[in-house]
Amino acid sequence: MSLKHLIIGAVVAVCTFVAQAAAQKNELSGILGRTFVSDQGIQGAPSSDPDLSFGKGLTFEVNYARRVADAGLFSLALEVPFVVNADEDVHAYTNPFLGYRSYFVTPAARLNVFPDLAVSPWVSFGGGFGHFSGNSGSGLSTAGTTTGALQGGLGLDVRIFGHFSLRGEAREFWSGVPQLNVTTGKSRQYNLFAGGGIVWHF
Repeated sequence: MSLKHLIIGAVVAVCTFVAQAAAQKNELSGILGRTFVSDQGIQGAPSSDPDLSFGKGLTFEVNYARRVADAGLFSLALEVPFVVNADEDVHAYTNPFLGYRSYFVTPAARLNVFPDLAVSPWVSFGGGFGHFSGNSGSGLSTAGTTTGALQGGLGLDVRIFGHFSLRGEAREFWSGVPQLNVTTGKSRQYNLFAGGGIVWHF
């Protein structure tokens, strides 16, 4: 093998390694789960049915993240979770068929422990906005509310093969409240999303 071929081969190998190393800085994940919202008391409601009761809406998340710092034992990534609760059922004494959809986009910083090992726990914190839309409880009318939202989360990534991991996570979105034509006296609510899915590292 000539020196020229050896140099070309070395350059190709280095470029391939660099490309793979750079590729590992990015993630795309898909998560499926449920959103849980605590019941809320309705002001002036009859004692037989005093609460605004929420269902457990089927929810999905799409998340892009990029690793921006690596200290061996820890790594820091910037992520953009987009979480959609497509159908949150709500019961109130005025109307048992309330419901809404919610959307959260909360750019965040995520800290992973043991990021390059088979099992990596993590915590996340960020903020952005949420939007609620759907049945307001007044016939066919709809109500839409856009609100600021804070997000805190924790999870566990488990490598399965190649560039793929399994992820289990829980994220709490502290947001405003949907407009449902009942008075609870609250201006904020907790929306707990718990789910699992797959992560592609590239």
